[in-house]
Amino acid sequence: MNKVPMNKVPMNKVPMNNALATLQQVTVAFDERVVVDRVDLTIHRGDIITVIGPNGAGKTTLIKAILGIQKASRGSMVLKPGLTIGYVPQHLTLESTLPLSVRRFMLLSGQSLEACRGALTKTGVDHLMDASVHHLSGGEKQRLLLARALAIKPDLLVLDEPAQGVDINGQAALYGLIRNLRDELNCGVLMVSHDLHLVMAATDKVICLNQHICCSGYPADISHDPAFIETFGRPVAESLAVYHHNHNHSHDLHGDVVTRGQDHSAHGDCDHAHH
Repeated sequence: MNKVPMNKVPMNKVPMNNALATLQQVTVAFDERVVVDRVDLTIHRGDIITVIGPNGAGKTTLIKAILGIQKASRGSMVLKPGLTIGYVPQHLTLESTLPLSVRRFMLLSGQSLEACRGALTKTGVDHLMDASVHHLSGGEKQRLLLARALAIKPDLLVLDEPAQGVDINGQAALYGLIRNLRDELNCGVLMVSHDLHLVMAATDKVICLNQHICCSGYPADISHDPAFIETFGRPVAESLAVYHHNHNHSHDLHGDVVTRGQDHSAHGDCDHAHH
C-alpha cells in the first residue's frame, strides 16, 4: 500500500474558475494508511454528482474532507468564497429520553422559524412541525434532515447515503425531490450512495471511488467501464445497461465533453433518456 508523506498542504481559499469546489490530488491518510488517494473533483452549480464504491472505499472520508471535518494529508481544495454547504448525514442519532419536536430541531439550525417552515414545506413534511422527532418514520427523518440542510440556503448540498433506512418507494421519491430542489435552488449536489439503480436514474455524473477514482462519467457509460465491472462485477454492470444516455457530442475518459479537440465541462447540450 502506498505511503504518503504527512506534510500538510493548506487548502486554498481562492477559486480558480466558476466552480463551487475544486479538489486537486486530494489525499487523506491515517497513520500513513491511504484512505483517499489523489482525488480530482470539480463541482459546479446544477451538478448532481454521486460517489459510489465498495465498503471502505473512502466515500465518507472524502465528504468529510470537503466539509472541512477531516484534514487532507496532501493536495489542494478550492472553495468558492462564502460557499454555504448544507450537509445531510447518514443517520439522525438522538438521545431517546430527550424530548425534541421537529420545530425545536429545526430551530437548532440557527435559522428563523419562517425559514425553517419554508424548508420543511420544500421537503413535504411541514405538517410534522409539532411532531416528536423520535416518532418519525425513516423517510420522514431523512426529509427532516434535508430540510435542516436547506434552511441555510446552501450553494452546495452534500448528502451521505440520503436514502438510508427509507423503503424503496420512498427512495425513488427522495431522489426525485433532490433533483427538483437542485433545479429550484440552482445548487450543486454531491451524494454518496450504494443504491446503484436509483443512482443511475437520479444523477448526472457518477464517480466510482475505491480509495482512488477508478472511473467516472455519465451513468449509462460507466457501467461499461472495465474498472466498474471489476469493482461491482459483470452481473451488476449488465443489469445497469438499460440506462441510456443520448447526446450529440463525445466524452473523454472522465466523462467530460470533448468538442473540436478541446476539453469542456460536462455542461454541454445533453439529452438524457433513462429507461
